[in-house]
Amino acid sequence: MTDIIPLSDPRVAGVTERECGEPLVDLREVPELLLDPRQADDTGAYAHLRSGALRRLLRAQRLLPAGVRFLVVEGYRPPDLQRRYFESYAATMRKAHPGAAPALIRELASAYISPPEVAPHVSGGAVDLTLCTEDGTELPLGTEVNATPEESEGACRTAAPGIDAEARANRTLMDRALTATGFVNYPTEWWHWSYGDRYWALLRHAPAARYGPADPPAPPARSARTA
Repeated sequence: MTDIIPLSDPRVAGVTERECGEPLVDLREVPELLLDPRQADDTGAYAHLRSGALRRLLRAQRLLPAGVRFLVVEGYRPPDLQRRYFESYAATMRKAHPGAAPALIRELASAYISPPEVAPHVSGGAVDLTLCTEDGTELPLGTEVNATPEESEGACRTAAPGIDAEARANRTLMDRALTATGFVNYPTEWWHWSYGDRYWALLRHAPAARYGPADPPAPPARSARTA
């Protein structure tokens, strides 16, 4: 992980949080954005993002060329789901690296799934997304969203060598638009961008993170007929 600060780095956990109180917003009610259902959950948590991060995402989309849009795959992730994801992938790393020290397993796992206590998605400030055409057809970015380092042979890294020119150009397009509006990328995942969380604060040299762990959104109201 040369030149990459992993989310397991103690400097990330050491960032101060000063919760600003911005609410989670349901992206399903934002007509300007396209939302992909592949990470959909029963509560609709995946479709939420902090209001400040959402404003910046919409500004970034306006910087894209005509005919190109963001396709949002996942925003907020409840802490218990983040924990299950991390523990599952950490178990995969222990199996692949028998005898490895716990600290190494944590670092290897964090290349794909953030440790729960510092996870950007849990803050509501992180978004996994890709690029698509106006009708939702995905553009080539070199790998599928959420491809593991193993199955993609490392091509999931944002700056991975060996991806074709079109995918490289599309990654650069995403980078320019999202960086211009204040997001930071997690360099092991080209699709993962965040604003306001601890990782963002560390990379942006901000005095503190704006977002701590967010409470899960309230479940949709049930009518008396279906209660």
